[in-house]
Order: sequence, then structure tokens, then C-alpha cells
Amino acid sequence: MSLYVDTSALLKRYVDEADSEIAVSLLDSDPSLVTARHSIVEVRRNLARSLAPHEASLARATFARDLDAFAIVELDRATCEAAAGIAESIGVRTLDALHLAAARRVGAPAVPFLTFDLRQAEGARRLGFVVLGV
Repeated sequence: MSLYVDTSALLKRYVDEADSEIAVSLLDSDPSLVTARHSIVEVRRNLARSLAPHEASLARATFARDLDAFAIVELDRATCEAAAGIAESIGVRTLDALHLAAARRVGAPAVPFLTFDLRQAEGARRLGFVVLGV
């Protein structure tokens, strides 16, 4: 089974937040993790904002190693067109639309969608995805 992981879930592996234990457990339970290319930008930005410089550097290095286990959905023309359609049809934010389109490319709704972002979860459910996390 594959699990699509959005940024809110990925961050919980590196930043101690509410629900971090749940997120880490879900991430560790599935050997086939998938995310979109823009997750790299989102995670690194949030690590820099949330952690002291030395902690952020360590977390960034761990994140880079962890990415080797992920399948990455590229933000190619088809994914961006699908994201635009999703954003137009259900009104989600841009980055959320990119995640939803990427998840759809890898087989959602059959592929569960892991998020701890309430708005993202609502959009995923509106598209018929199985949502884990929130």
C-alpha cells in the first residue's frame, strides 16, 4: 500500500508538535510513501522558521536522507493543470491543490492521504479521498 503524505504530516517527523507521535507512527507503518516535489520547499521553509539554526540544520539533513524512501510526484504540466482544475472546482489553496493533484496522480482515492491540515483534509474528502491524520 502507498500513503500520500502532505507537508503538515512530514513536518511532524522533524518538529515536535501536537500529533507528532501519531504522524510518525503512520509514516513508519507504510514502506511506500509518496509526496509532491513542492513538499521539499515547504518542509525546509518551515524547518527554518520553526527551529533554531543548528536544530534546523540537523533536521534538514535528516529530511534529505528520509526523502530517499519517498516516491516524488513531479509538478509537471499535467499535475499543475489538474491542480488548477481542483482549485477552481473546490476552492482550495494553491499548495493544497498541488498536493491533491499529486495524490490523484498516484491513485487517490485508493491511496490514503495523510494530513494534519484541516482545510487540506476537507478538500481531500470533497474529492473522495481516504484521509488519515485529521
